[in-house]
Amino acid sequence: MSRKVRVEVDGRELALSNLDKVLYPRHGFAKGEVVDYYTRVAPVMLPHVRDRPATRKRYPDGVEGQSFFEKNAPSHTPGWVRTVNLPTPGSAKGRESADFVVIDDLATLVWLANLAALELHVPQWRVGPRGKVHEPDLMVFDLDPGAPATIVDACRVACALRDLLAEDGLTAHPKTSGKKGLHLYVPVRRTSRTEEYAKRAARRLEEADPRRVISRMERRLRRGRIFVDWSQNNPAKTTVAPYSLRASRGPAVSTPVTWDEVESCAKPEDLAFDAEAVLERIDRHGDLLAPLLEEGPPLP
Repeated sequence: MSRKVRVEVDGRELALSNLDKVLYPRHGFAKGEVVDYYTRVAPVMLPHVRDRPATRKRYPDGVEGQSFFEKNAPSHTPGWVRTVNLPTPGSAKGRESADFVVIDDLATLVWLANLAALELHVPQWRVGPRGKVHEPDLMVFDLDPGAPATIVDACRVACALRDLLAEDGLTAHPKTSGKKGLHLYVPVRRTSRTEEYAKRAARRLEEADPRRVISRMERRLRRGRIFVDWSQNNPAKTTVAPYSLRASRGPAVSTPVTWDEVESCAKPEDLAFDAEAVLERIDRHGDLLAPLLEEGPPLP
């Protein structure tokens, strides 16, 4: 029998269920702890997901059970949850559009956590108050190591990419993917050219260091190299949000890090953080990605 607890979050009443259900079996991390984490991280997370239509990856039976991506708001979505209807070309379900959830407030974040939406993915563009799609205000590079390369190798490539972007007057900010890779975010003035620029930058990086870097999509080319994935700047794609949990052995988090940490990374464990560690880091550092909330420079 599903046990429900009624709570009030910012004036909204929610019925939370099965809070003792373990979602990360190897660590005994239960749904109640997921809800607690997202509640505590909300002050720094919400500004990064607000106005960005969210794709959720849900794990109703925990990280070792089946999961599914969800774009359309479920039929039981409360009326107070903000949704925006957007086209979904090429949808696997044949839908022409979907009602995306927009995580604008704590109550929505808690509601999603209660649905075991462990991973929250958002695009690099925002929607306006009436649902107008704006041009991207962020550019992202996903540095994905091909075994036996690791995040240590990704850190070396990240530093090279940071310097390349700086030559164009752009500032990159790192976070872990929460799995094996690294993400670099670049705030920019709204533009439709982020994908074009990111592809060109990734190719320049590959040309400068072809033994370590690959920018082409073929998986067979990635072994032992860092794939600099520029394609996540396609408006149809999303990237795991800052501070989102990841579905891994333990409650790993996609964590903002400092450039000092990137430069000094000597082993993968140096940049592996769980929910508790991230909350401690926020107490110490605040939001390391706060610069993303300011308007960036125009792309050259």
